[in-house]
Amino acid sequence: MVDIHTCTDARDIARKRLPWMVFDYIDGAAGEGAGEQLNRDAIRDIRLQPRVLNNVEHRSLAVELFGKSAGLPFGVSPMGMCNLAAPGADLMLARLAREHTVPVGASTAASTSLENIIAQAEGNAWFQLYFSGNEQSSEALLDRAKAAGYETLVLTVDVPEVGRRPRELRRGFKMPFKIGPAQFIDFAMHPHWSLNALFKGRPALANFGGSYGEFDRTASRAGADWDLLQRLRDKWQGKLVLKGVLSVQDALRIKSMGIDSIQVSSHGGRQLDGALPAITALTNIRAALGGDYPLFFDSGIRSGEDIVKAYAAGANFVFIGRPFLYAIAAAGERGLAQMTDVFSQEASIALAQLGLCDMQSVNSNVIAGHS
Repeated sequence: MVDIHTCTDARDIARKRLPWMVFDYIDGAAGEGAGEQLNRDAIRDIRLQPRVLNNVEHRSLAVELFGKSAGLPFGVSPMGMCNLAAPGADLMLARLAREHTVPVGASTAASTSLENIIAQAEGNAWFQLYFSGNEQSSEALLDRAKAAGYETLVLTVDVPEVGRRPRELRRGFKMPFKIGPAQFIDFAMHPHWSLNALFKGRPALANFGGSYGEFDRTASRAGADWDLLQRLRDKWQGKLVLKGVLSVQDALRIKSMGIDSIQVSSHGGRQLDGALPAITALTNIRAALGGDYPLFFDSGIRSGEDIVKAYAAGANFVFIGRPFLYAIAAAGERGLAQMTDVFSQEASIALAQLGLCDMQSVNSNVIAGHS
């Protein structure tokens, strides 16, 4: 029986259980991984100011998100091919979203159909779109998402070209899998994962084929521009979030175009190894855009304290990616529930230590040295 007490626990167990190729796909980053490490280091280095004797007996983690109540201050970031972690991972994440009334990002590159994800999440799902270079195919996916009941669209804008991730390249990771001698040995060394994949179905891209075209995760998306964003804003009548923004100048322009929210993100360090830490960008963008514009955040979150720090830096909501996949790989849906409880308990304890009773009270004043 596996017990998860920290994100590191989940990662260590996942590393043992997953094929090397799959683990390096989930865990890997651009270049030498310096940007991914810096994301975590920058959050870790934020110091919080404890306060005492404030009666914090009754605390709540609920927050408001686009006019609705979210039961937790964090949701599930859109991630492609989640079912590589374990069969049914997408639907585990959807059930988590349903249970806690938080959004789960349904990725363009999901291994479960966007219809099944939102149905399992009972509406608590946002559709994430990569512009594929084929605007007709993208519009067909948008029409399909609208028909399925999606009210929020997340456009990922930080992948003009897919970052070069050496750990994937060394393992020969491709979708669909190309099985050579090294991969055969890899799968043979991890029989539990391999037999599950054999009997329950090899993960595949579920939202493509037929009139929706094909999806190439390595394809160039360099043709996306501001005119495309305007056309998308005109077409999509629901909430529109731009994910992958690190620039103050870009953020100001996005706000001026009537985009509903920005998700400050460095794609978890998977795109540009030399990018500034996402938490630093969040602080800069919040200062430039003021306190009222909704900002979401991902990249480098590994604990409940990290979540509180992101709120202190200016986030209105936090999204988590890799840790949930580690937990699923470690112990399936039970592991996912444990990881969620860890983050929730850590965030609640952090509030108590700061002398606060709710997430809405977290602001830059809880950062040590901030006046």
